[in-house]
Amino acid sequence: MADTASAPAPARTLAQVRLGAGGPLARLRVADGRITHVVPETDADVGSGGEPVVNLDGRVLLPGLWDAHVHLAEWASARHRLDLAGTASARAVTDLVRARAGAGDGTVLHGYGFRDGLWPDAPHKALLDAVLPDRPVALVSADLHAAWFNSACLALVGRADHPTGLIREHEAHEALAALPATPAEVLDGWIEEACRAAAARGVTGVIDFQFGDTVADWERRSARFRPAVRVLAAVYPAHLDAAIKRGLRTGDEVGADGSLVRVGPLKLFTDGSLNTRTALCRDPYPGLEDTDGAHGIEQTAPDELVRLMRRAAAHGIEPAVHAIGDRANTVALDAFEAVRCRGRIEHAQLLGPEDLPRFAQLGVAAGVQPRHATDDRDVADRHWAGRTERAFAYGDLLAAGARLEFGSDAPVSPLDPWLAIASAVSRTDDERPAWHPEQRLSVRDALIAAARGRRLIRVGDPADLVVVDVDPLDADPDTLRTMPVHATMTNGRWTHGPY
Repeated sequence: MADTASAPAPARTLAQVRLGAGGPLARLRVADGRITHVVPETDADVGSGGEPVVNLDGRVLLPGLWDAHVHLAEWASARHRLDLAGTASARAVTDLVRARAGAGDGTVLHGYGFRDGLWPDAPHKALLDAVLPDRPVALVSADLHAAWFNSACLALVGRADHPTGLIREHEAHEALAALPATPAEVLDGWIEEACRAAAARGVTGVIDFQFGDTVADWERRSARFRPAVRVLAAVYPAHLDAAIKRGLRTGDEVGADGSLVRVGPLKLFTDGSLNTRTALCRDPYPGLEDTDGAHGIEQTAPDELVRLMRRAAAHGIEPAVHAIGDRANTVALDAFEAVRCRGRIEHAQLLGPEDLPRFAQLGVAAGVQPRHATDDRDVADRHWAGRTERAFAYGDLLAAGARLEFGSDAPVSPLDPWLAIASAVSRTDDERPAWHPEQRLSVRDALIAAARGRRLIRVGDPADLVVVDVDPLDADPDTLRTMPVHATMTNGRWTHGPY
C-alpha cells in the first residue's frame, strides 16, 4: 500500500535489487526523501538498524520516470469522455455520438481523440446536428488544436454563425473555455486519480502544460491532496506578469507541499500542429499551395517571441517553446540564440539539418513525444512527403548532442512512459516495419530520456525510483509497452505497489 499523505516518509532499505538495467545486485537506503546509501548486496551493515527492509527479490530498480509534457486536466477529463480514438471518418464519429445520444440531460456531450488528417470526409456541424440536434456536442481533436461543435454547442458559446463547426487553434481554445466548466472539486478528484494511475506506470514527475493559471490551480489542489507525482506547473503568457510580481521563478516551491509542486516553464507557441496542417513549414502542404495557410500558421511573431522570452528569462522563468514545423523550429532556436537563456523546445517534430546541432550549442532541451512518431507516420507521409527523414529525428538529435526528454502530450497520447520508450526503440506500434529505423534509440538512451536525463541511482539523489519485474534490456517492444511495474517511490514515499 502507498504511504499515507500525513505520515512522514520513513527511512527504509531496499534489498536484493538490480541497480539499473543490466545492473548488479545491490542494497539501497532512503531517508528524508533522499538516497543515503548504495552498496553491494553483500554489505549487511545497511538496513541492520531496525529500519524496515523491503526485499525486492532481484527485481530491477530504475530512476523514476517523468512525463515531460502533459495536459493533466485534459488527460484526466478525457478518461471520462466519449473516446473517439481510431475513428476513420467523420461519419464514424457521428455513429459514436448517436450511440451515446441517449445519455445525459441536456448537458454538453464531450468527446475526445479524433484525427481528421486522413479522413475521406470533413467534420461539419450538419453531421452532428443530424444525429443530435438539441444537446450540445463538443468534440476535441487528438492534438488539442481543433474542436468540432454541433449547432447547439456553437450557440452555447456565442458562435452560432460559424460556417462549419470545426474550429481551430486559438479560436478553438476560446470556444472550449466558454463551455460550462467541470466543477473544481470534480476535476481535482479526476486529476488525483490520474496521478495515481501515472504512478502505477512508474511515473514520479510531470510537467503540466495545462492551459490556464496552472500554478494557482496546483496551489489549490495541493491543499486538497498530496499528488502521487511531482508537478512542474507551467506559466502561460496571460499569467506571466502575475508570476513576476510574486517573484516566482522556475523551480520555486508552491502550494501546500512545495517539495512536490513547483513552478515550471513559460509556455509559448510558434505554430500549430501536423494533423491540422497548421505546423509552420518551409514547404507548402500538398493541396494547399494557393491558400493563405499553405505553409501553416505563425502563432507568435519572432519579435514578440524574443520579447516574451527575454522578459521571462530576466525574472528566472525558463521558456518552453512549442515548435512542430521546420520553419517554426528555426524561429524558436533563433529566439533562444538571441536571448541566450536556458529552456526547452516542445515537440521538435520536423527539423532542418542545419538546426540539429543548435540544440546542444544553445543548451536547449528537446521535449519530444515518441508515440507521436508512430501515431502520425501516415499523416506525415502524406503532408510532409519527401521530408520525413527529418521528422521525429530522435536518433539524429541525440547524435548531435541534444538532451532529449520524453513526454506523452497526454491526452494526445496516453500518459504512460513505457509507450514512449517502446516507440522510440522500435519506431512502430503495429505489424509494419520500423518507420525510418535510422532514428531509433537504444533502450538505455530511451530510459535516460524518459527519466529527464537521469542515468544512475546515486547517493544524494531524490528517492524517486521505479521497480520493474523485467529488465528492460531483455524486453522486446511488446514487453516494453506493457512493462510490469512492481512499485513506484516518489520523494521517499511509496506511491504505487504492495508496501
